[in-house]
Amino acid sequence: MTQYCLTVTCPSARGIIAAISTFLADHGCNITDSSQFDDLDTGQFFMRVAFVSEQGAGLTDLEAAFAPLIQQFAMQAAFHDEAQKMKVVVMVSRFGHCLNDLLYRVRIGALPVEIVAVISNHMDYQKAVVNADIPFHCIKVTKENKPDAEAAIMKVVEDSGADLIVLARYMQILSDEMCQKMPGRIINIHHSFLPSFKGANPYKQAYARGVKLIGATSHYVTANLDEGPIIEQDIVRVTHAQSPTDYVSLGRDVEAQVLARAIHAHAHHRVFLNGNKTVVVPASPNAYGSEKMG
Repeated sequence: MTQYCLTVTCPSARGIIAAISTFLADHGCNITDSSQFDDLDTGQFFMRVAFVSEQGAGLTDLEAAFAPLIQQFAMQAAFHDEAQKMKVVVMVSRFGHCLNDLLYRVRIGALPVEIVAVISNHMDYQKAVVNADIPFHCIKVTKENKPDAEAAIMKVVEDSGADLIVLARYMQILSDEMCQKMPGRIINIHHSFLPSFKGANPYKQAYARGVKLIGATSHYVTANLDEGPIIEQDIVRVTHAQSPTDYVSLGRDVEAQVLARAIHAHAHHRVFLNGNKTVVVPASPNAYGSEKMG
């Protein structure tokens, strides 16, 4: 039996859950997991339903039959095949901890994505990427060539058929035009000291101020630098006994974990944009299982 999921966003109204459940049952589908959220502030309703097609109904048939409900409730809705891995382009500069973590998670099947290309403005990780049988593209970026460089980046994205761009510590600011081309489809990671400690050496700045919590934030990229809708965050405690290099090491680990969790949520269609925020529903059973355990 094929595992699918349905994602729905629409204005809140009575009968939505009943209508969706009835539709799936009438089309030979059995619900295996369901999450929903009704935002009382915005009047918006969000729902993700995982189900198996027990009588062989395919995506095309389900989508066509679901159209009247979309019209009735003014929905934005999509059916997804859970077996189909999302295609991802990863972008990186000279800090490789997030890239290396993603390569490992993908290799063992812990992330339901296919990295179809890695783009960097440096050559540092060419060998690691090529050894993983992934195309590597070095695209230098300067003030003078930025439009041409971004056009080259978008060509890689389009040619590879990527659904998502991941900025795995890519230390270049994307233009407003590029952000607008991929709304809700570019994920970034950075430390959580903003806006307190900006610029160079934020961990040293945090150490000098005696910070006791180090964190990371993963969010969708928008034209407003580092202010896009937040997907995932986490923290780790530090004490007066830690050094600035300890801060950096601990921060590096939490960045890798937070980015991986954000990608996992996005790839499983668990993230809904809700204005300047997100709704992130819990993972379905077995969503964290990997092909190579141990």
